[in-house]
Amino acid sequence: MSFSAAERLARVLLYEGYVLYPYRGDSLKNVKRWAFGTLYPPAFCREPNDRHEVRTELVLRGGCETNLRVAVRFLHPTARFDAPGAPPWFEAVERTFEASVRAGEIHREKKNIAIDVAGSSWAEDGVTRQQSSLIGRVAISATALGAELHRIRIDVANLAALADDDRDAAYRVSLASTHVLVGAEGGELVSALEPPAELEEHTGGCRNDGLFPVLVGAAGSGSAVLASPIILYDYPKIAPESPGDFYDATEIDEMLSLRVQTLTDEEKRVARATDPRARAIIDRSDAATPGELLALHGTQRAPVFSVGDHVRLRPKPGGEALDVVLAGEAATICAIEEDLEGRVLFAVTVDADPGKDLGVEGQPGHRFFFRSDELERAS
Repeated sequence: MSFSAAERLARVLLYEGYVLYPYRGDSLKNVKRWAFGTLYPPAFCREPNDRHEVRTELVLRGGCETNLRVAVRFLHPTARFDAPGAPPWFEAVERTFEASVRAGEIHREKKNIAIDVAGSSWAEDGVTRQQSSLIGRVAISATALGAELHRIRIDVANLAALADDDRDAAYRVSLASTHVLVGAEGGELVSALEPPAELEEHTGGCRNDGLFPVLVGAAGSGSAVLASPIILYDYPKIAPESPGDFYDATEIDEMLSLRVQTLTDEEKRVARATDPRARAIIDRSDAATPGELLALHGTQRAPVFSVGDHVRLRPKPGGEALDVVLAGEAATICAIEEDLEGRVLFAVTVDADPGKDLGVEGQPGHRFFFRSDELERAS
């Protein structure tokens, strides 16, 4: 089982929040480091938003012989000291712990993976780096839901002891930006967002605490799931226009590229010295050509519809009860409107509806409203 289709996406998400604009270590939002999905030592977790464990549960359509590959990934904070007595800058080393199991094996007995990383310290070119020891556990189990159907449960916990109540001390022994990848061979992982109607009860019974699982890879495939602390949709993709990572949540590449170009030479020098990843952002933005910047200005990916277009209705699950009746019907767009929340909706009349002509003053009688992703062009 290969995670190749999800590798770049998983790595981008792993570093979300790693270093933020203006990418200087003395900027307050970089002094107070954070990352989505950080698992702190249990003794440190007294605030509601501090976690020491996460859980994801998935529905697997497959028998006991279905092979599962489970990989837990996180960043190991690494303190870098540029000079004696200087405050540390926290870099990161990627860690992965994984196991391959059969659904029947973890149904009978839970599979535990020990997270055990020894601390270390080393010096190079006058710079000292230190890593603290990490201790944690991954628990993988399965519950039979019926013939050829299982609920897979994965728990990840930080078990490190903490002698110092300081946040920096806690961060040193944390599992930062924890993600879970699950691959299935001989079975199919079910979407938690848009499950088949017959499996909605089972997916609705899954508990996800701190992680949000989505299908990844080729659209329509149930071969892999990425459970991330960041909310995504099924089959997320990185825009091909993006020249590289900026690490700012919900980043807007064009805006950040232009903002970097407004930094002074001194600010850029400090940012380059902060972190190799910050240096890459500064260098890439400085070297961007006008054509490359223009490519970031915006791309229309969804189908563009206009009044008068003939479409076929493909309502998404979870909408109105009438959607079941309207699914697959041919329709004509009669208006494009915006609701109170700023969402663009397409008003349509159903071609087979005898009441569509019962309106007054040129307005159609029966109108129905859909989003653009619920419409496809009629052949």
